[in-house]
Amino acid sequence: MFNMISQGGIFMYVILGVSIIALALFFERASYLYFRLKLNMDKAFFGIMKALEKANYSDALKECSKIENHPLGRILKAGLIKSDKKDKDIERAMEEKILREIPRIKARINLLTLFANISTLLGLLGTIQGLMLSFKSVGSASEAMKQEILASGISVAMLTTAFGLIVAIPCLIAYYVLNNRGEFIIDQFEEKALSLANSLSTLKKDGSI
Repeated sequence: MFNMISQGGIFMYVILGVSIIALALFFERASYLYFRLKLNMDKAFFGIMKALEKANYSDALKECSKIENHPLGRILKAGLIKSDKKDKDIERAMEEKILREIPRIKARINLLTLFANISTLLGLLGTIQGLMLSFKSVGSASEAMKQEILASGISVAMLTTAFGLIVAIPCLIAYYVLNNRGEFIIDQFEEKALSLANSLSTLKKDGSI
């Protein structure tokens, strides 16, 4: 591996640096989205709704407080606090919380596509540089050495393209994995917020709140 990198020239080291940064970013974002935001949202929401069905507003708030370290708890609590207000105020309070959480969920994920593009372009640039050096060397070499120098130079030049693609493809896969996870979490927030808003509206009409 390291022999291949050394043969490919300086651009191989730059691509290697990009790959290390991309890998660190992937693990940081995956840890946040899959572990720190790990929560059975349906179960947590059911506990809140069960308290509301009994017209127990304080217990519903307590259920939210139990998961307040998770964005869902903060979003639903914002709606419950406004439960005595108009329906629009309740919806607006939760929408505001969701909008605050979205940048945290989406943070830095787009950089993976940037790293994919950078590594691909660096690979091509390394190939061009390698070919230029090969042809330059061929011009000053003897007839017996020209074919060997050209073949060796092209082989080395192609290493940068291959390495660039080796880094770029996983970056794109990682982007889609993390982006889809983020979209799923946001959809869950919006779904639960809408369900809570509808339930509070019904309870107010029934005079339970």
